[in-house]
Amino acid sequence: MFLFALPLGLLLDRLLGEPRRWHPLVGFGRAADALERTLRNGAPGHAPGHPFGNRLSGTVAWALLVLPLPLLFAALLAALPWPAALAGHALLLWCALGGRSLAEHARAVATPLAANNLDEARRRLGWLVSRQTHTLTPDEIARATLETTLENGNDAIFGALFWAALLGGPGALAFRFANTLDAMWGYKDSRRIYFGWCAARADDLLNLIPARLTALTYALLGRTLQALRCWHTQARAWASPNAGPVMAAGAGALNVCLGGAAVYHGQTEERPLLGCGAVPTSADIDRALTLVARGSVLWGTVALLAAGWGISHA
Repeated sequence: MFLFALPLGLLLDRLLGEPRRWHPLVGFGRAADALERTLRNGAPGHAPGHPFGNRLSGTVAWALLVLPLPLLFAALLAALPWPAALAGHALLLWCALGGRSLAEHARAVATPLAANNLDEARRRLGWLVSRQTHTLTPDEIARATLETTLENGNDAIFGALFWAALLGGPGALAFRFANTLDAMWGYKDSRRIYFGWCAARADDLLNLIPARLTALTYALLGRTLQALRCWHTQARAWASPNAGPVMAAGAGALNVCLGGAAVYHGQTEERPLLGCGAVPTSADIDRALTLVARGSVLWGTVALLAAGWGISHA
């Protein structure tokens, strides 16, 4: 049944996009902010607090935010007849997916960039990334948009599909909750270096397999041998153990170069180069979105075929 929910959830995301009102991740983010203010030890926004105490507080906060709601939904769905349960799993997966939203936000950067409206392109890119965008050149804007598109293909689509295939809609929802906490807390700045430790480690663990399946998906649907070579030779140099394979394979599949210098919180970070080929342009953003969309179709098709095979051999 879980596998049947994947194409249904993808279809809902394609048709409807993210919920416009009462999105669960919006309320989740507010709850996460409130819980951090309550449990984190140290001056608000500055002092890291005690290493062990804040790691423990962050772990408790992570468990309180990520686990209860998916467990409750799992119990409720288990008590329903299968047609209603299937609909419930598909709806939860829809809430966890962000494919249409990712495409809309990326194209909101690509359109003004193609028209050389750099101020608007920088402003819209700032909604997508945590790096500073106000001084970026056209090449840097395109590069940053491709990086976040490829990485969020895993975080907002393929990772959720993987956990939905294993654990149904509640699994996808728990994955997105964990991924959201990593995006909020998983930094090594003075505020979150200890409190966000569990969020960062949990996201690394939950993405260990999905990220590599995403990288393989990009490779299969692009320049396969080049993507696999970039993944093998470049990914390990990237700071994130999961973003490295995803972006290296995606860049190789698209025949573009990513990585290089980026400014985060006022500090310039020199990052390894990923991929090979041309410097990305606004047109490559659409190519990256096409790659992600084709990957979604592939995953949905495989899930449907696998579910059908399972029924025929039951």
